[in-house]
Amino acid sequence: MDDVVFGREPVTDGPWSTWYLPIRVNGRPLEELVRVVEQPFATEEGNPQLAGSYQPLTLWQIGGDKTHFLDQPRASWFDDGDTVLMGCGCGEWGCWPLTAQVAVGATYVVWSGFRTGHRDWDLSALGPFEFARADYVEALMTIAQG
Repeated sequence: MDDVVFGREPVTDGPWSTWYLPIRVNGRPLEELVRVVEQPFATEEGNPQLAGSYQPLTLWQIGGDKTHFLDQPRASWFDDGDTVLMGCGCGEWGCWPLTAQVAVGATYVVWSGFRTGHRDWDLSALGPFEFARADYVEALMTIAQG
């Protein structure tokens, strides 16, 4: 099983009070894991800086609800029930989203089928990640903290 941690960091560069929700998978920031897979594609098209150029979502962007990362996504890009896991470095999730299919079972949660909203890059080397549901739900409690 894989391990996930949902962090909570204050947003200090905007006019509102909210929290960034950085994600770590198996001890590494999700954007680093993505960067490794995206780098060849970004370099090939002449934009190496695009690889892994994501920013954590904010609590405000997911409506303050941890179920976004379970089975009720508040931010979705494609019409197939995908879940936005991270947004663009500019702060707008819809500008350059990282999405995945999130499958929730009785004892597990799986992230697979990773995609970016504006490029047809093959991200099949990323994941799938399978988490024990009890541990995953416990990790989500960070989002629910007030």
